[in-house]
Amino acid sequence: MTGLKLQKRLAASVLKCGKRKVWLDPTEMTEIGTANSRQNIRKLIKDRYVIRKPPAMHSRARVRAMHEAKAKGRHTGTGKRRGTANARLPFKVLWMRRIRVLRRMLKKYRDAKKIDKHLYHELYLQAKGNKFKNKMNLMENIHRLKTEKTKEQQLKEQAEARKARAQAQRDRKAKAKAAAEAK
Repeated sequence: MTGLKLQKRLAASVLKCGKRKVWLDPTEMTEIGTANSRQNIRKLIKDRYVIRKPPAMHSRARVRAMHEAKAKGRHTGTGKRRGTANARLPFKVLWMRRIRVLRRMLKKYRDAKKIDKHLYHELYLQAKGNKFKNKMNLMENIHRLKTEKTKEQQLKEQAEARKARAQAQRDRKAKAKAAAEAK
């Protein structure tokens, strides 16, 4: 085998691979040994005395299995963690996700005329100020504000009606008094 250094180098060059990928048939050493040119090496390759070895397998089966398990939540306990909670999933990313959800919801509500622009602006600033934990929280707040507003409106209308009735009664009394004085 030591005398076939030249043949191995030439074969590697012809096969366009490294010397470690070249296989020389051990039963045909003498014939391979006589080959001293690329032409001869090509003939040996054609006769299958010199072969390019297949690439070594680097299986990802185990890696895939591990990823599948991790997707299910295995192998992620405290003992497997190297970074801080913030390094693993930054607080900023969580904040961005939450604020985008809230702002999207506020826009949708404003466009659907469920809230007016003044309430939208107020809630927008409150969301920015970290008042709402999640979408549900914001929704409940909107409903509460709307019910308060309608209740206030009803009370206002009732007070207006009461005032109008009182005024009408005063007018009637004044008319009756004026009629009585006229007699």
